[in-house]
Amino acid sequence: MNTTPTRAARPGASRWLVLGVLLVASVYFLAPVWWLLVASTKTSAGLFTGNGFWFGDFALFDNLTQVFTRQDGVYWEWLGNSALYALGGAGVSTLISAMAGYALAKYRFRGRELTFNGVLAAVLVPQPLLAVPLYLMFSELHLVNTYWAVLLPSMVSPFGVYLARIYAAASVPDELIEAGRIDGAGELRIFATIALRVMSPALVTVFLFQFVAIWTNYLLPVLMLADDHLQPVTVGVVGWQAQRALGPGAVPLNVVVTAAMVSAVPLVVLFLSLQRFWRAGLTAGSVK
Repeated sequence: MNTTPTRAARPGASRWLVLGVLLVASVYFLAPVWWLLVASTKTSAGLFTGNGFWFGDFALFDNLTQVFTRQDGVYWEWLGNSALYALGGAGVSTLISAMAGYALAKYRFRGRELTFNGVLAAVLVPQPLLAVPLYLMFSELHLVNTYWAVLLPSMVSPFGVYLARIYAAASVPDELIEAGRIDGAGELRIFATIALRVMSPALVTVFLFQFVAIWTNYLLPVLMLADDHLQPVTVGVVGWQAQRALGPGAVPLNVVVTAAMVSAVPLVVLFLSLQRFWRAGLTAGSVK
């Protein structure tokens, strides 16, 4: 008779424990974001006085004006460079990942498993380890300090190939491919009109992951680019932060904080605008 209340209480305790862990994790991840948002509205003096997690003297518009007008508006160039690297690299990388993943999932050829194992091995290699070899290789090709030095490495994503291969194998029905072949469609047309539509949720995920990775990348561009007008926003903001130690004429801290906050806005907008694709079912476009 006493077992029923105990069994009923256990699920409730488990739910509270899970909710508690999720709450702690949410605070842990959102607290720095909230601090950055609040700090971007303060003056330099206000950053060191009062409550760091609450608003003080509102100076957001003055801070934004200083960010976008400092050094003849170089921050606009940094944002444009980041958009070029992230959109170009993520777009091409997503297309390559879709084509490679679809081929590995739906075509049988000699060396297929060996190729896929190579992709898995590449996923395990930390990207910073490749920065110096890439620099040496691009130096020989005279591509250092050009847009291509950042764009070309960003166009390849082993994790994107892996994810596209797994998704294509699970969601693209062989019946659809055979039906397209019977109707006289070529392999490229089948891929473009059938496979890409079914794989769209996975491809959006690949695009977002690659976009964020490129937008927030610091090591590769700081190693490859010496020209301020080619640098992305990550390198530019860190450069402003380093100038604070130079004494008179240094960039104020409130400007650096506001620049960092503005650089995160495109990522938030992109996630909010593309999140509906994540909710698409794995069997979208398939046949019964």
